Amino acid sequence: MGNYDFGSGCTNPETFPVQELAEAAARAIPLVGTALARYPGDLGHLGLREVMAARESEREGVAVSPDHIALTNGSMQGVTLLAEAFMGGGGEGEGGGENIVVTEELTYSGTIGAYRRLGMRLVGVPLDEDGMRIDALESTLADLHGRGTPPRFIYTLATYQNPTGSVMPKARRLELIEVARRYDCLIVEDNCYADVHFEGEKEPSLYALDDSPNQIYLCSLSKILGPGVRQGYLMARPPVLDRIMGRRFDGGNSLLAASVLAEYFRGNVWDHCKRMNGPLKEKRDAVLAGLEDSVGDICTWSRPVGGLFVWVGLPDDVDRQKLRELASERGLGYAPGSAFHISGEDVPFLRLAFGYIALDDIRLGIPVLGECIREARMGRTTGGLASALAVESAAAAVGS
Repeated sequence: MGNYDFGSGCTNPETFPVQELAEAAARAIPLVGTALARYPGDLGHLGLREVMAARESEREGVAVSPDHIALTNGSMQGVTLLAEAFMGGGGEGEGGGENIVVTEELTYSGTIGAYRRLGMRLVGVPLDEDGMRIDALESTLADLHGRGTPPRFIYTLATYQNPTGSVMPKARRLELIEVARRYDCLIVEDNCYADVHFEGEKEPSLYALDDSPNQIYLCSLSKILGPGVRQGYLMARPPVLDRIMGRRFDGGNSLLAASVLAEYFRGNVWDHCKRMNGPLKEKRDAVLAGLEDSVGDICTWSRPVGGLFVWVGLPDDVDRQKLRELASERGLGYAPGSAFHISGEDVPFLRLAFGYIALDDIRLGIPVLGECIREARMGRTTGGLASALAVESAAAAVGS
């Protein structure tokens, strides 16, 4: 029996720069010295903030101030900090009211879980192949305002969307900004996959298209390096940044880790990404080739130009519980579509993560998945995508 882990959203351990980080630590620790005896403060280590500001400025072509960046314990701390900052009762004149966040109907499972635990209600907007549908967003905002329950903010994964892999084009991003402006709504862009990029032009981040304080940006080092380093950051302009930092009570994130990463990444971000992304692209290609060979006649799937995931649409006659059981018996893991639906709906999709699993295991494991899918079909017919494609939230987000 194999052990084919397509469920883990981690990146490639084979290219993790162990020796280079050790050398960076040897240089960084004497430099930071006795500063480790103090708390780092809400914004965190200036050196890493400067390196990340340069990363953003160089990618987006706009000036980014390190004073508008706060280092966080992974990007998920940013996700929860800003939610706490904008929940009802948390700001002057806001009062109570229902805590609503508007997001894609399918989104990152970690964010879904975090916001549920904080007592926030997620209102979903359907996606197509270009991400969040702006016509549906406008209807959603109009309805919420009409009910007297405007959202606290819009949360979006506009680039290499998790789980669908979609990328929102610039024209749609501008439409999103305009709609949010009309309803005076904050936008939170989670861009943690920003530099896990394989081919084509990069679309601009939302903050690069709009200098309003209503733009809040989240990013991370988890996807270009590894989640074990627990380094992310949020970026916001005053007075929004001050309000978010008002919810921070941890004394700041690790000065030790930040100083090491600043030393490693200084002048090295793009070379590092190039070294990481080449093998990841090879793994993505192996997943796509395996799907074509094993289920090309019965399934659909995304063809992501970045990120770590392939979103697979299943035939409508697949017994998804049986599929889980068959895959488990054969040592194959994946993430079911229901994990990413804001209401937990059992959508006929699954997500394959290709970053952590070894290339040879991808080549062996995808045919095993194909066998499981075929065996889990109740009618053994070959048609079968009509129901899957009728799922409004994700139908156009997959392509064969």
